[in-house]
Amino acid sequence: MRTISENKCFGGVQGVYAHASEATGCEMTFGLFLPAEAADAPVPVLWYLSGLTCTHENAMTKAGAQKFAAEAGIALVFPDTSPRGEGVANDSAYDLGQGAGFYVNATEEPWAPHFRMWDYVADELPRVVTAAFDIDEDRQGITGHSMGGHGALTLAMRLPGRFRSVSAFAPIANPAASDWGRKQFTAYLGADEAKWLEHDATHLMREVGFDGEVLIDQGASDQFLDLLRPEALSQAMAARRQPGTFRMQAGYDHSYFFVSTFIPDHIAFHAEALWR
Repeated sequence: MRTISENKCFGGVQGVYAHASEATGCEMTFGLFLPAEAADAPVPVLWYLSGLTCTHENAMTKAGAQKFAAEAGIALVFPDTSPRGEGVANDSAYDLGQGAGFYVNATEEPWAPHFRMWDYVADELPRVVTAAFDIDEDRQGITGHSMGGHGALTLAMRLPGRFRSVSAFAPIANPAASDWGRKQFTAYLGADEAKWLEHDATHLMREVGFDGEVLIDQGASDQFLDLLRPEALSQAMAARRQPGTFRMQAGYDHSYFFVSTFIPDHIAFHAEALWR
């Protein structure tokens, strides 16, 4: 692992690091905020998964999360959204290829050699982070925006016991039934739609749910509502009687203005679970 940058931030350190990834077969970059408390003892961690077209940098610089994480004494990890670099497959569309890994392990060509973002986020990056930094592995939460909200929800439900809390901002809630999902799942996973369901938050909510509380915020003026399908996830939560909150926020769109408005609520939600 190599250090790209480290900056003092709200009494802690905002770092950016790179490492050679076995999962993706290329160098991967991530951001990590450590609060001041990490100098003395392991701290809880909140994973933030970003959306389409983003890198590790978008949420790190736009969400305004560090101030509230510092106050709560928790670390933040900002992974990249896909493999990148020479020899890594790509597409001219913004919603496929580099910047659009969808947090799955691709099985189809030309994506299979590098696009293994499930293994990277679920297994490899946690091992890298906990080996190098003072992180409490028993106190983890996960959140994300849009494609990252999809990833956060599917990881939380498919890895029971890993995360104490999960939240999402405008998640792609039902990708198996949306053009933001069907296109990418066909490319990455093939035409068998049964294989897609383990990466569909609405399906997982119906089948297994989450063993804790869930917080979802969705902008009611989001320009991508038809692609996100929030109503499907809300109905699945209600049918399962999933503990948690699903909030439609009047007037808010899909941007980081929306995320930064409600990030204090989400960090407080996670902090309560992580310090319990």
